[in-house]
Amino acid sequence: MKLLSRILATFFWTGEFPIVPGTVTSFAAALLYKAILFRLSGPLFAGLIVIAFFVGVAAAGVHARTLGAKDPRPVTIDEACGQWIACFLVPPTWGLTAAAFFLFRAFDILKPFPIRRLERLPGGWGIMADDVLAGIFAGILVQAYLLFR
Repeated sequence: MKLLSRILATFFWTGEFPIVPGTVTSFAAALLYKAILFRLSGPLFAGLIVIAFFVGVAAAGVHARTLGAKDPRPVTIDEACGQWIACFLVPPTWGLTAAAFFLFRAFDILKPFPIRRLERLPGGWGIMADDVLAGIFAGILVQAYLLFR
């Protein structure tokens, strides 16, 4: 169980990258979207995001307890889930995928109100929730650009 939680919580070991593991995982998730996931129907991709969220809550909670930290650096499934939310319904051009990536990273790193407050939630919920909201904010900005361009 601990090995499976580690694999999932670190998003297949991308969280084990020695520097900027969250950015590495977000980049991997954005590339995965650009290469494959954009081909999924909207409802199927939304389902994948929901599954990633709930798997992330469980796996992140277990692995964080194993590491003895509230939100340890190697736990990056939250970045993958948030990045996919930012990419949801975005045409898979390099420019738009990059915009979703950079906006998500900005919201995830800066954590403007109310994103930071969600970190207070217990266990895996707090690990995942702030990145979900960062992804929502980034996705709204990309969709607003698409609407008003």
